[in-house]
Amino acid sequence: MLNTPSRLAQRLPAIAMLAAVMAISGCQKETEPTTPNQPTDTQRSDTETTANQANTTSVDANADAPTDMQVNDAPITILALGDSLTEGLGVDKNDNYPAQLEDRLQAMGYKNTEVINSGLSGETSTGLVNRLDWVLQTKPDVTILTIGANDAIRGIDVATIEANIRTAVKRLQDNGSVVILGGMSIYDNLGDDYVAAFSDIYPRVAKDMNVTLIPFFLEGVGGDAELNQADAIHPTKEGYTIIVNDNILPILEPTLQEVTAAETSQADTTKNTTNEST
Repeated sequence: MLNTPSRLAQRLPAIAMLAAVMAISGCQKETEPTTPNQPTDTQRSDTETTANQANTTSVDANADAPTDMQVNDAPITILALGDSLTEGLGVDKNDNYPAQLEDRLQAMGYKNTEVINSGLSGETSTGLVNRLDWVLQTKPDVTILTIGANDAIRGIDVATIEANIRTAVKRLQDNGSVVILGGMSIYDNLGDDYVAAFSDIYPRVAKDMNVTLIPFFLEGVGGDAELNQADAIHPTKEGYTIIVNDNILPILEPTLQEVTAAETSQADTTKNTTNEST
């Protein structure tokens, strides 16, 4: 079903490195005796310096905290919308790409980010459009839309596929969701003209509808037997890990930064408006 330029795995030899450790020693001059319980000027100075450093460190730490918390703690809902490639057919529910993506984002500091898996095996673009009312109830901030492969298997007219994708994108945007479109390619058994016309859908829709594009959702995985299940179509856990780290996150993270910045700005505006009216 899927067609991607093959990649040669490159393995680089590990280079062992030695680190030199320098020991630094110093001498302290013996201090003169002082009256018991009476601190010297040096002791008082050291105590004051230490206290001032502690206070400065505390202030600096507190100054940095609000910015980080505003970005990373903003609640974000990501809708993973598509077919079996999204659902994760053949892998454990914790190994599909939406589950791995959520874990990865939370590890990166987006603690209140939820990735909803709305993939459905066998889904076509027409079927997806028909269930949009249901999935839009999740009110996603961001939607990763990957659809069309099953249409191509059936040889559905390219114009119909594109019309359905455009409908889905518009409905999602009208609902306030930022859309990221996953590009797809197919095997050439349907003829060169169909294959080219199908692949051209995604960059054209992305350009026309101001949508961020993942050029090829399965880049680095499609066509690699070691990263796909026995059907040579659906990725393994390791394949999905590559998709998340190499194909999705480089596109998604800048979008999340924009979304969180917009939410923070809106929250500040609402707060200021409330304060002015009270």
